[in-house]
Amino acid sequence: MDTSAGLAPVTVAVASPLAQSPFDEPRQAMVPAGWSMSVWARVPKARLAVWAPDGALLVSQPSTGQVLRLEPTDAEPRQSTLLENLDQPHGMAFAGDALYIAESDQIDVYDYADGAATNRRTVVANLPDAKSPDLKGAYAHALKSVAVGPDGSVYFSIGSTGNISAEDRDADPPRATIMRVPPGGGPPQPFATGVRNGTGLAIAPDGSVWTAVNNRDNVADPRTGEVVPDYVDDHPPESVARLWQGRELGWPYCNPDGGPANLPFIRDVQANPDGSRLDCASLPPVEQSLGAHAAPLGMSFTTGVLPEPYASGALIGVHGSWNREPPLAPEVAFFPWQNGSLGNQQTLVAGFQADDGSRWGRPVAAVTGPDGAVYITDDYADAIYRLAPPQR
Repeated sequence: MDTSAGLAPVTVAVASPLAQSPFDEPRQAMVPAGWSMSVWARVPKARLAVWAPDGALLVSQPSTGQVLRLEPTDAEPRQSTLLENLDQPHGMAFAGDALYIAESDQIDVYDYADGAATNRRTVVANLPDAKSPDLKGAYAHALKSVAVGPDGSVYFSIGSTGNISAEDRDADPPRATIMRVPPGGGPPQPFATGVRNGTGLAIAPDGSVWTAVNNRDNVADPRTGEVVPDYVDDHPPESVARLWQGRELGWPYCNPDGGPANLPFIRDVQANPDGSRLDCASLPPVEQSLGAHAAPLGMSFTTGVLPEPYASGALIGVHGSWNREPPLAPEVAFFPWQNGSLGNQQTLVAGFQADDGSRWGRPVAAVTGPDGAVYITDDYADAIYRLAPPQR
């Protein structure tokens, strides 16, 4: 399905101090006609991002244990280290001046003021990561994301340990789950289950919770029970789902099928061979999807900042596939917010992958800034891009 209608090629602008590889040669991106794209900053292994109340962009670096603060200036942004010596910090969210940070093993909250994060309090401790004794270093999805609802509830992801590790569902705390801490604190409880790796986690304009999910690999064709590339390449789609208390997204017993919208669940013939583990037909359909192996990562909502048709909707960093031929290309995807739900995927930025499958960039997250532009992190090109509509 072509989702790139209305895009035009532009050369990514880069100032000479930032022109190290892959920007030591011209790079072209596909963006909405009339928009521009530039390299705003170089940040090694930049992952998720959030705008602080003081107008600075915070960027997580799980690989270094740091959270960076980038203060916009007339030239390059001024970079400083906000926090360091953390355990794989990934997701971040603000509730007023309170900054929530998801480390691999705990969720913390800080007071944010005067460009500093202080008075650390732990909201949830002892979360599973590669250091957990029972996992013995075998944890494929240790990075966690966090979001704060309008009532003060704190939501965070716990990814699965592997591809079809069903034991995750019975762990304590359960893995492959979106957890919720009630307003005012307290023990976290499962909010949505069967979520293999809900790295994309965001609050919609109506206060609902949404996730973008990395679904499983190497799924067998239900018609034959065989794992064949022609089926694996396009199954299962990645879920983009609205969550509510008790929602079940099926993993590893059920997989979404079809799309792009209102996807039913079908039985996973490897993990749920006779259908006794979970009745897939009873699960509510998934609201939206991305292509199989798209690897959605950061997710955010924007309202009233960008021009139409991008004025209200979800922005998702699509990392692109690692196990598909040809590879599914990285992009920044946009899903319009329509009547309390998300419409079908549109491509906001593409062009990171050549026809031969080689890549120069892989977006992780996209967030709208106070200047009306979109800021995109890329942990492959070690860059942050500024995508600007006309006259911005």
